[in-house]
Amino acid sequence: MCAVQQILKRNKYDQTGKKTVRVFSPQGRGTLPMSKPIAPEGSPALPQSVAIPLTRAAIFLVVTAKPGAGNRGTIRSFCADLAALVRSVGFRELEGSLSCVLGFGSEAWDRLFGQPKPAELHKFHEIRAGERHAVSTPGDMLFHIRAQRMDLCFELATRIMARLGTAISPVDEVHGFRFFDSRDLIGFVDGTENPKAQEAMDVTLITDEDPAFTAGSYVIVQKYLHNLADWNKLPTEKQEHIVGRTKLTDVELDDSVKPPYAHNALTKIVEDGKEIKILRDNMPFGHAGQGEFGTYFIGYSRSPRTIEQMLQNMFVGKPAGNYDRLLDFSRAVTGNLFFVPSATFLENIQAD
Repeated sequence: MCAVQQILKRNKYDQTGKKTVRVFSPQGRGTLPMSKPIAPEGSPALPQSVAIPLTRAAIFLVVTAKPGAGNRGTIRSFCADLAALVRSVGFRELEGSLSCVLGFGSEAWDRLFGQPKPAELHKFHEIRAGERHAVSTPGDMLFHIRAQRMDLCFELATRIMARLGTAISPVDEVHGFRFFDSRDLIGFVDGTENPKAQEAMDVTLITDEDPAFTAGSYVIVQKYLHNLADWNKLPTEKQEHIVGRTKLTDVELDDSVKPPYAHNALTKIVEDGKEIKILRDNMPFGHAGQGEFGTYFIGYSRSPRTIEQMLQNMFVGKPAGNYDRLLDFSRAVTGNLFFVPSATFLENIQAD
């Protein structure tokens, strides 16, 4: 076990590098910063707040960076100040568990930071298979803002946009919420098999496979829109076969009855007899008056190849043609791959 893993196993840290403690509130568990930072003994870097408990609310904000040396300087200066900005907003409601993860797209990384570059950072790979299309859309920076209350998320997003000003252009903004029983809008519990605690850190944080970017992570995001009218016409048993779990009790279907096209069958990645997991923090979203209902998929992993294989299985099929039948009712309208550097990396960035 490397030094970063040893430190992470002993202590929990927020994106500021401060040791954290568990608290209980009516909204659920969260983390609060202690008054003094804890030195990362022997650790080259501390992670951003990737592997944290689920929250009740989130904002997913994707922006593009405008060209020009002045805009580059503004963004680089902002990176070093982000942790302080999160602290200033979060301190107003300590039990709100406010956090923010910042990720960068491949082209933005080249313009902002140059070399060295994370080993597996590239533009999101578009997938086409018949009518199924995993689109690749513009996006230089991702802000994954989480809290137990939407007002905290909104306040931080507002301050981020004001701080960056004309250096960036917004591309997409989704306000997610935790639905009843942690279900998505198609009625099934989402994220049952998510890794937790130490396992969540192990599956998301880079160690010696890319030493220059220890404690970093990759994240893929997609916004899916659902045709709930058609979905709700299906009998419950058919829905369960498509998802691979029972709807009411959230029990995985036995392999003897689970179809090979079930969502959880196609998204299970096994290498050398071991399942390779990712960390999801999906959120439902929608606009009832506009008839818009969706799920914002967000998956963190040590390597983007794991999620890319999941998407290949879903859209093309395994084997080809045995695709995810959820895609008959859900359409991806965005797609991005970002690299999440360590909190230490962000705090050490100079304006220019």
